[in-house]
Amino acid sequence: MLVLITYDVNTETAAGRKRLTKIAKICCNYGQRVQNSVFECDLDASQVVMVKDQLLSVMNGESDSIRIYHLGNKYSSKIEQYGKNESYDPEGNLIL
Repeated sequence: MLVLITYDVNTETAAGRKRLTKIAKICCNYGQRVQNSVFECDLDASQVVMVKDQLLSVMNGESDSIRIYHLGNKYSSKIEQYGKNESYDPEGNLIL
């Protein structure tokens, strides 16, 4: 299922900047960055639980926020993309 993960981390302190880096790395492990703090992730149910647990263990609940949107398996008709960046296609070919 396609999951959209967004986050806002308070970076006024060194600890906040460190959290931001950790949260971004976690998201990179599970999906494709589509904007600075927005990731599209093609995950199964167990992976959603894993990424959520990892993110919640890093974030500061008093100063940071994380939102996880479950778009499901029939997501393609729900997404409109405009501008220069082509959207991530989790079912497309991956060239390494």
